[in-house]
Amino acid sequence: MIGDRWGVSDAEIARPYPCDDFVTSPALQAWRGVGVEVPAETLWPWITQVRLAPYAYDWIDNLGRRSPRELAGLPEPEVGERFTAVGGRRLGRIVSVEPGQQLTGTIMGAFLSYVLVPQDPGRTRLLLKVVMQTGRWTAIGLSVGDLIMARRQLLNLKRLAERHGH
Repeated sequence: MIGDRWGVSDAEIARPYPCDDFVTSPALQAWRGVGVEVPAETLWPWITQVRLAPYAYDWIDNLGRRSPRELAGLPEPEVGERFTAVGGRRLGRIVSVEPGQQLTGTIMGAFLSYVLVPQDPGRTRLLLKVVMQTGRWTAIGLSVGDLIMARRQLLNLKRLAERHGH
């Protein structure tokens, strides 16, 4: 499908993701990934901050409000709590979490898993998979739109973790 992959290897696509447990036969499957030059324990608090803001293009998906550029000292996420916030409005819910390893939530019918894969000392792969039941044409449109927004989000989280982690 158009826009279904960015920054991921075939092995990263083939691996299981927690979001797979919530949608059988998804019409939309999209994978995104980025290498981050910090250990997983340094990256994890930034992933948990998606509960506060989207971290993509704030002028589009956060009603012009800037996503936090400092860690807020949030407690560990818990299943059932709100997954993210857009323009200060809390949306979605967390459906699975393994602190330091993965955060999975649902929003607007999509399920998203952020997975941290430790690499060499001081490096982490940040993987994101999105799955959804939807029509074929809707899936294509969502895949392309998600590619633009998710790519920006992952790059922003990478930049913030690296800047604060060194």
